[in-house]
Amino acid sequence: MIHEPPLLTARRNFPRPTADQLAAVAAATTGWLVDAQNGRGSLGPRIKPLFPHDPKLARCSGTVLTCWCGPDDNLALAAAAALAQPGDVIVAAVEGFEGSAVCGDLLAGMMRNKRVAGLVVDGAVRDLAGLREVELPVFASAVNPASCVRSGPGTVGLPVVVGGRAVASGDLLLADEDGVVTVPLAEADAVLARLAEIRAAEAETLAKVRAGMQVPGWVEALLASDRVRWVD
Repeated sequence: MIHEPPLLTARRNFPRPTADQLAAVAAATTGWLVDAQNGRGSLGPRIKPLFPHDPKLARCSGTVLTCWCGPDDNLALAAAAALAQPGDVIVAAVEGFEGSAVCGDLLAGMMRNKRVAGLVVDGAVRDLAGLREVELPVFASAVNPASCVRSGPGTVGLPVVVGGRAVASGDLLLADEDGVVTVPLAEADAVLARLAEIRAAEAETLAKVRAGMQVPGWVEALLASDRVRWVD
């Protein structure tokens, strides 16, 4: 016999990144963070900022607080908003369901009042005009005025999968116009060490491009080598 599951399973306490780790991620770009993770870390191409042309709303960073809602349900998201700490970014997993919105301007306004840094949803939200007024950075894959149910079961603080990537509470997150990237907390120090190298390399190449560089050195070397077979 199967017993009724609890409506909510929640974890309130989990390791969190340091202030220095959060600051390093906040100063990066999503592209740099992906490069520092050997091409990994993105939550996929579908999740984008709702207001990409507003600098205040098209970027956020912070500590991940996960919730799993499942399709067409936002019970766990409402609970995550209640349990969130200032600076958290709530990552809501709805299994990619876009048939109804799991968040509108009212719930987002409550998140803002709790000083949540942002919301990431692998599904739909609604109330664009109200969300713009709330001024909480929201990243989602769709907008749909249809409303969802609030019945559970759901989880808060436990691992989820978003965009094919495993995400855990306590991970670091950066979202900008390009999308959303996470860094597992256990890998943060190693990734941030590589991030410093990538930042320096990017700055060096950018200076050369601005000075007129037309072809990168490695391409020139390849074309001058015996690794190219010319057929003209």
